[in-house]
Amino acid sequence: MYHKKLTAALAIAVLGATSGVALADKPGADWITLEQAVEKAKAAGYTALHAIEADGDYWEGEGVKADGKVWEFKIDGKSGEVTRDKED
Repeated sequence: MYHKKLTAALAIAVLGATSGVALADKPGADWITLEQAVEKAKAAGYTALHAIEADGDYWEGEGVKADGKVWEFKIDGKSGEVTRDKED
């Protein structure tokens, strides 16, 4: 239980106080962590994340890129590969 609270607190700290964090589904035991998914999104060019959640087999979310536009992404829960990166 402590680990879940710590993870949620860390996610809020990483994403910012005004960003939303929702965990719709439960991530698989063999998934990359939420923190790793956030890093993958940053590496894909996201400068601010609005939301990120477990959905099916993916971390799914949206955020802003350097172009100032809102984009959606999917990150494979196991491999960490960005499989969707599309303007919203």
